[in-house]
Amino acid sequence: MDVLSYIINRALVLIPVLNIIGMILKTLEKIPDKFIPLILLAAGILGSIALMGVSADSVIQGVLVTGAAVYGNQVVKQLKKDN
Repeated sequence: MDVLSYIINRALVLIPVLNIIGMILKTLEKIPDKFIPLILLAAGILGSIALMGVSADSVIQGVLVTGAAVYGNQVVKQLKKDN
């Protein structure tokens, strides 16, 4: 299953935006790492609502782009790990 096939083209721009926001949040000491995915979820949903308007589809797109961004970040982290 390819999650990117479920994300509309207009919302794809949010994936790198969420990655950048995540990198910025990671550098802030006041925000624990466990809250970063939740903050990114809120940002993804708000971003997709800004792009598409208020609808259930925009909320779903926000969840999908956040999942793709967080999953992509974890894949990169795991591939860089030395076992």
